[in-house]
Amino acid sequence: MSETFKVCFCCSRSFKEKTRQPPGSIKRLFEAYSRNGKMSSNDLLRFVSEVQGEGHAGMEYVQDIFNSVKHHNVFHIHGFVHLNAFYRYLFSDTNSPLPLSRQVHHDMKAPLSHYFVYTGHNSYLTGNQVNSRSSVEPIVQSLRRGVKVIELDLWPNPSGNAAEVRHGGTLTSHEDLQKCLNAIKDNAFHVSDYPVIVTLEDHLPPNLQGKVAKMLTRTFRGMLFRSDSESCKHFPSPEELKKKILISTKPPKEYLESQAIQSSSRRTPIDRATSWSGNTNMSWRGENKIPVDAAEEEEEEEESEAVGYRDLIAIHAGNCKSGLEDCLRDDPEKPRRISGNEQWLENVVRTRASDVVRFTQRNLVRIYPKGTRVDSSNYDPHVGWTHGAQMVAFNMQGHGKQLWIMQGMFRANGGCGYVKKPRILLDTQRLFDPCKRLPVKTTLKVKIYTGEGWELDFPQTHFDQYSPPDFFVKIGIAGVPRDTVYYRTETAVDQWFPIWREEFLFQLSVPELALVWFRVQDYDNDTQNDFAGQTCLPLPELKSGVRAVRLHDRAGKPYKNSRLLVSFYFDPPYTFQIS
Repeated sequence: MSETFKVCFCCSRSFKEKTRQPPGSIKRLFEAYSRNGKMSSNDLLRFVSEVQGEGHAGMEYVQDIFNSVKHHNVFHIHGFVHLNAFYRYLFSDTNSPLPLSRQVHHDMKAPLSHYFVYTGHNSYLTGNQVNSRSSVEPIVQSLRRGVKVIELDLWPNPSGNAAEVRHGGTLTSHEDLQKCLNAIKDNAFHVSDYPVIVTLEDHLPPNLQGKVAKMLTRTFRGMLFRSDSESCKHFPSPEELKKKILISTKPPKEYLESQAIQSSSRRTPIDRATSWSGNTNMSWRGENKIPVDAAEEEEEEEESEAVGYRDLIAIHAGNCKSGLEDCLRDDPEKPRRISGNEQWLENVVRTRASDVVRFTQRNLVRIYPKGTRVDSSNYDPHVGWTHGAQMVAFNMQGHGKQLWIMQGMFRANGGCGYVKKPRILLDTQRLFDPCKRLPVKTTLKVKIYTGEGWELDFPQTHFDQYSPPDFFVKIGIAGVPRDTVYYRTETAVDQWFPIWREEFLFQLSVPELALVWFRVQDYDNDTQNDFAGQTCLPLPELKSGVRAVRLHDRAGKPYKNSRLLVSFYFDPPYTFQIS
């Protein structure tokens, strides 16, 4: 059979159509575990145990494989697997490089500061940071993809009588705050029951803060987390916070000023806050008041509104304007959150990398894109992760390699939106420094065999108008600087079913923080190469053996059919330790 491409009204080009035949290396693998061209249940069990590293597998597991390829109608009458059925199994979703179950398997009972959290930036924007539309749609989409930190910018509306959500100082449109809160409430726990954190960039006067406090209370009701603890030196755990929504923002200016005045007007200072959210002694709000004039009454009303708004803040946020020493100071009685953009973090870690790691062992750090990223692009998330930053905030409406790495990281732990930090970032005795040259712990061996499915996911002329596509694969490691490297395969010319047979070696010094990424492209000699799929896989979750790597589009949505056949092995075998 041939495949024909029309060049003009009178000419066409024909190419011999290649079928989905197993490459020679897969045939030899089948022959090694079969007899007379047939693989029995015991043979298949031996294969999944010895090659795929599924040491726990039993006959029930093998039967699931048999069931997954039954519809291909390529079985021997006595239930033996033939070569084509074996090949279809290797390419099936059953043979995923990541755990099939979406079950959470990390310890979720540690303090919140011990986890990376899937975090969004300006979560209401549909496009760029300058003039795009604000909407609840990206909020809903983010939550349904597993994002667990939503950011809202609050500003007074033009009349000054209500708060609205918008990106201040730009031409972006505004969105109704109540609609945003409803979207969060309705979708917060779509992916998992673990908590959702709402970070508020607050630009409101006290009267509107009071209104927002009422809206938050009325909308979230029992979901809204408030801490009544009087002595808690650590954040609660994700397990304790299941089905809860936490508000994180800076305490109101009026509250902080009133607190300072109260403190200076007494001979003995106010009882210091000891709860993890910073709640002050509850008796302070019950003090008897002396008569005051109208201006003072207005001040008290603003103060009361500030206190009401402040009491909803579960995670207190601060900035680093007071100097780096104060910024990274760890208060043993009150953990907190600080925020800074990517440039701030890059500058700090040049001289204070270990101090940042120490700070993130008890406190939260949120990193967000620098202001010049008006196109909603993103930065290297490992700048934050390798220094322990829990909230690496991304523009989820963007595209590109950095977002693919973010999506890959949070495929771990069942995709629940929380990934436990590795032990190296939580060791208080030997502080981790990602710039320090460490010995190689293991080598990841990756062999790319072949790929298929593009002819089903794309039109015939999508890649080339006059011929089949010319696919090649870029493969690399995202991690600490020493581990970060990439390679590419040769180009398979004019093939919908390319065969590469190329192996790549990746030496890893910090495999706990590494991800392996793939990007398939169609080579074009005189124009930009065409995108043909991508994916990114966290190494701590990676299963060894010959695996079907499913590809995704630019936005991270999986293609129905396109995938690569790849083998993964660690040499020496490596046991990942998630504390």
